[in-house]
Amino acid sequence: MGLTQRVQTLQQRLDARLGRFRHLLPAAFFLGGVTWDALTLRRIDAWLDNLILLGYLLILGIALALAVLVEHGHLTASRLKRLRPYFPAILQFFFGALFSAYVVFYFQSTTLPAHWLFFAGLVALLVANEFIHRRLLNLYVLLLLYTLASFTFFVFFVPVVLRRMNDLIFALSGLLSLVPVGLLVYLFRRHGVVHGRQAILLPGSALALVLVLNGLYALNWIPPVPLALREGGVYHHVRREGDVYLLHYEPAPWYRFWQRVSPRFHYTEGDTVFCFAAIFAPTQLRTGVQHVWQRYDPDRRAWITQDAIAYAVVGGRDNGYRGYTFKRHVQPGRWRVEVRTETGRLLGRIPFELVPSERPPLLHLRRYE
Repeated sequence: MGLTQRVQTLQQRLDARLGRFRHLLPAAFFLGGVTWDALTLRRIDAWLDNLILLGYLLILGIALALAVLVEHGHLTASRLKRLRPYFPAILQFFFGALFSAYVVFYFQSTTLPAHWLFFAGLVALLVANEFIHRRLLNLYVLLLLYTLASFTFFVFFVPVVLRRMNDLIFALSGLLSLVPVGLLVYLFRRHGVVHGRQAILLPGSALALVLVLNGLYALNWIPPVPLALREGGVYHHVRREGDVYLLHYEPAPWYRFWQRVSPRFHYTEGDTVFCFAAIFAPTQLRTGVQHVWQRYDPDRRAWITQDAIAYAVVGGRDNGYRGYTFKRHVQPGRWRVEVRTETGRLLGRIPFELVPSERPPLLHLRRYE
């Protein structure tokens, strides 16, 4: 028996054994991709991780093209035709690997309620495997999913490569994400898979999705990856000794067990309020950050900006680039500090309440390395 016959016999036996469980393969491959990413991903700026994800994106594009061409009868090679039942599982594995990686990376930058909506959308794609499986060879569903996968990758990959981050680079990332999508559309048109009105609607849908995502970013609904607010709080005093920050804080009450620092800041006349923040940024990425101090005016029912203090951020530290600002001559009431990028993108908010006190509160000391 020749090698080709042996391979065919092995494939027939495999098909016979997996026949009863074939409907479970897409979900199994999808969960396999999720598990693989959870075990292997490290940092959003790790070159090996990014190259692996880029490889996933390219392999997914190739598998998607083959699946569509075989499904529409434009590739008739016997080996490819025998793979036809497995294409949904293959596609689902790589969609699972990519979107689970995005869940891991975007979770690090998700600090606001609006960001959580986008994050929830990524999670929804992870758990909607049955819906995806039933529609996975629908051309519109495939291309829109691939557009989202491409866009979500390039918006953090391009800033890591260029070591810069601003609105122009975000827009450039969105345009680059359309390149692999455009190549797929061109391939499908050339092979006659799409024609007529569909040849316009298909790329138009992908472009519309990218424009919508850019609009969500402008509205601060998409977190400003690859930046992430690792930690932030309001302290009674902050000082630096070598590479260590010493933070003096008022501990939170026991019933607020999920917080270290109390949201109520008791101060005496002449006290200074410090805001400390640790921001993760990719290695050698340089950008600006500002602390916007705001006080709530109950008469106007609005947050009034009192100060905006900027400083530079240099990426590379696992625990984030550390910095602090401070404010004197404060008034009692509700306050918050918005941590923003130099272009105004919101990284997070640090709310607190200033409460006058006749004597200084008992403080704890924390070392932040």
